[in-house]
Amino acid sequence: MLGILGTILGNSGVLEKGMELIDDAFESDEEKRESKTKAKIDLMKAYAPFKIAQRYLALMFGATYLFSFALVLGMTLVGHDVQQVFNVLEEFKVGWIMMVIITFYFGGGLVESVSKTKKEDK
Repeated sequence: MLGILGTILGNSGVLEKGMELIDDAFESDEEKRESKTKAKIDLMKAYAPFKIAQRYLALMFGATYLFSFALVLGMTLVGHDVQQVFNVLEEFKVGWIMMVIITFYFGGGLVESVSKTKKEDK
């Protein structure tokens, strides 16, 4: 019977795949846990390049910001006029860039931990 249907459908593997699909449609609790765990691991692997780029940008702009801060502080202590340095920093909006980077860098983890806490409370 399966041979005839397989010939009609063009491939005997089609029926076997169909039976597997029906079996996969009904998961046990253990299979659900395993699939959720695998999905989380796959998601973390997918985010890995983004996290590396995110850290690189945060370090790059953080170093620039700290260098600028040290430069202005040093020039102020020595007694030089720092207005030109302030103008450059204001022109490039270094302070705003740092605020945005810090917000996105730390804000994602904060939102995730708050939402996780709310789920656990329910």
